[in-house]
Amino acid sequence: MASPAQVTSYLTFKLGDELFAIDVARVREVLDLSEITRVPTAPPYMRGVVNVRGSAVPVVDLRLKFGLPPTPDTVNTRIVVLELELDGELTVLGGLADSVHEVLELDRAEIREPPRIAMRWRADMIEGLGKKAEQFIIVLDITRVFAADQALLAGDPAAPPEAPAPAPLTHAPAAPAVPESAAL
Repeated sequence: MASPAQVTSYLTFKLGDELFAIDVARVREVLDLSEITRVPTAPPYMRGVVNVRGSAVPVVDLRLKFGLPPTPDTVNTRIVVLELELDGELTVLGGLADSVHEVLELDRAEIREPPRIAMRWRADMIEGLGKKAEQFIIVLDITRVFAADQALLAGDPAAPPEAPAPAPLTHAPAAPAVPESAAL
C-alpha cells in the first residue's frame, strides 16, 4: 500500500531573479516595509529592528545574508516575520525580501536534493529544489540559514569581514605645549 503524499505549504519570495520557498509553519506574518531602526555594532546584514505590535523584532536583509549585493527598497519589499527555534530558544525575527509571491503546496517527495557542484547556494542551507511549471524553487532550511552566522553563497564560508577594532590606547596623548607668552 502506497503512503499518502506529504504535501507541505510554502511561502515563496524573491531575491533578485531567484525564487525561494520556506515552510509556512515557520512564518508568523508578512509585513509591508516600515521604518527600521538601525542597531549600532550589528553585522552588516542586520538591518535593525522593527516595531511589531509593541515588540522590537530584529530584521535581517536576506540579500546581504545570502551574499548578494544590496538594492534599494521598493514598494514590493516585504518583511517576512518568522518564528524559529535557535539554540533551543523560540526566536522571532524578520527577513527582508525583494518581494513575496504566494503560498503554494509542494509534495515533499517531489523536492529534489540540490546538486553538490555548480550550485550558487550552499547545499547545507537548502532542503532541496522544488518546481512549479518550468521554474525551479529553492526550498530553504530557514532554521539553518539563521543558525549559521555566515553568508550562504557557495565558496564563501564566512560573513563579510567586519572592520578590525581600533588598537587600544596605551597612554594619553600629550597636551600640546603652549608658550607662556600665549597664556592670557
